[in-house]
Amino acid sequence: MNQILEPQDRRLLRRQMLADDVYEAIKTMLMDHAIQPGARISIDGLARDFQVSSTPVREALARLESEGLADKEPLKGYRATPLLSLAEFDDLYRFRLLLEPWASRRAAELIDDAGRDRLRAELAKAVEPTSVDYAGYKSLTAHDNRFHSLIAGLSGSEQVRLAFQRTHCHLHIFRLHYDRDTGPEVLVEHRQIVEAITSGDPTAAESAMTDHLENSMSHRLRKVYDQ
Repeated sequence: MNQILEPQDRRLLRRQMLADDVYEAIKTMLMDHAIQPGARISIDGLARDFQVSSTPVREALARLESEGLADKEPLKGYRATPLLSLAEFDDLYRFRLLLEPWASRRAAELIDDAGRDRLRAELAKAVEPTSVDYAGYKSLTAHDNRFHSLIAGLSGSEQVRLAFQRTHCHLHIFRLHYDRDTGPEVLVEHRQIVEAITSGDPTAAESAMTDHLENSMSHRLRKVYDQ
């Protein structure tokens, strides 16, 4: 039997759907640089554009602040976070190169049938991007986050998983630069990592993750700073 929602429940559901829609709309603007990095974000202006009250806009910005896409300044409001500087970019990848190859090695050592199924299922969800805007590569961004978070979790260390998630690196990286041609390359490397982990080969898993991160850092992204 279908559950009948009370009027109050329906109102809460509509409000949640509205808040989610506003959040996705502002996130898209930030990822596509329709709101430029470092620019002030007008709550009243966005509320007028979306024809909503300021409440869902504020809720959306609070969520985006937690993801590192917006900064709240006391008595001033919100700004879009700047893009990663070269020093911040290098620091992020130094951190990832310390953390993720170890997590991949450990995941290969601990892997069981349930872990294999989860990795293969996540890989099956990956979709190549259809365009160079956020709408086109949004699914790849989400897959990238889930994929790396899953491996961190399969390492058996909750601290490692939380440390990775706190970086929100997938958002910062895709916001920094995205080239549609790199999508298939990324997914090939993900498949190599999965093959190594699911086969229970710690050395191959560590090497595959290291190669993936170094390719991302040196061949796909660092060239942005040379332009």
